[in-house]
Amino acid sequence: MRWYSMRPTRLVLVAFFAALYLIWGSTYLGILFAIQTIPPFLMAGSRYLTAGLVLYAIARARGAARPPRETWRPAAITGACLLLAGNGGVTFSEKFLDSGLAAVMVATVPIYIVLLSWGTGIAARPSAPVMLGLAGGFVGVGILMVPSLHFAADQTRQPGIGMIILLCSSFVWSAGSLYSRHAKSAESPFLAAGQQMICGGALLLLTGLVTRERMNWRDVSTLSICSWIYLVLIGAIIGFSAYIYLLRHCDPAKVATYAYVNPIVAVVLGALFAGETLSPRAIAAATLIIGSVAIVITAQQFGRKTPFSPPALAEAD
Repeated sequence: MRWYSMRPTRLVLVAFFAALYLIWGSTYLGILFAIQTIPPFLMAGSRYLTAGLVLYAIARARGAARPPRETWRPAAITGACLLLAGNGGVTFSEKFLDSGLAAVMVATVPIYIVLLSWGTGIAARPSAPVMLGLAGGFVGVGILMVPSLHFAADQTRQPGIGMIILLCSSFVWSAGSLYSRHAKSAESPFLAAGQQMICGGALLLLTGLVTRERMNWRDVSTLSICSWIYLVLIGAIIGFSAYIYLLRHCDPAKVATYAYVNPIVAVVLGALFAGETLSPRAIAAATLIIGSVAIVITAQQFGRKTPFSPPALAEAD
């Protein structure tokens, strides 16, 4: 990873921002293709366990000291919140709704973080522009959810169920993100991320076993295998590396713009490659949610009253 010491020129920063926007925005489509023939929890678990072992090995090979034993418990808690509940919820929800719509719902994470920070006393009361953004975001979620809260004959395509799963998983992800900011962790960000991915991946695999997920290798498609490889190598490892580089060289609030760019990328890719479409109502709601998140992050960037710090594992999640 010699690129890690590259000078943060304008061209380099633009390239890494483009990578962050496109890679993390594309993971929703990758998840959709991967779970077509691979059970969701087994897919997510094997993905993160593999990526975690690779990151851990890279960090150790680059001279990072073995992490203290006491860092594994916080890593397990963070992995449970961000990966088991957060990414696991995203992966499972895409059994019920389109990938682009899932990305729009996940865009509410910054809104949850602001509310939890305020409610727990970590941050001051949000300013008026931030409150406006919070209200707009929840109105957008309501516009999306209310018409979808019904039970259809096709149990596999019920967007209302997927949205409820994502609202819960996004809340747990946000709580885990706040916890991770103060939890003891290894000094190397790659080592810390590797620990979180190893723990979260193991918990996801355990969940797959407990829920009796079964995988027949003869039924696994080439598309699902290629998507899994993409999610491990590109989505988790390269995407996270670009994220860490940007956090070290840019204002965190600017890096947080992925939160409202990723859904746009996901919607476009879903339409181009999966035949997904959004109704006029869904487009209006998505615009309201993404615009509200943009207001929240921008207002915090200038006001600095309730600073938003993106979580350590903020992909697809």
